[in-house]
Amino acid sequence: MRYTPAGLPALNCRLEHESQVEEAGGIRTVKVAIKAVAFGALAERLAKQAVGSQWQFKGFLANARQGKSVVFHIQDFLQD
Repeated sequence: MRYTPAGLPALNCRLEHESQVEEAGGIRTVKVAIKAVAFGALAERLAKQAVGSQWQFKGFLANARQGKSVVFHIQDFLQD
């Protein structure tokens, strides 16, 4: 947990996803890890969750400050 210059709680984390999908008549395993950030009360709530637990996240993608990567901005999360 960190705090913005305005004193708002912020939590940087990494979300990981793994699933299998059908593509071109075969099964493909999809794995991805992405940087994510949550702010305010949502950050405090997320910080209390166990590492490795499964959740469904809602939010949006934006460029990172350096513009060379993508960050998922978490707006809500629910038990999966």
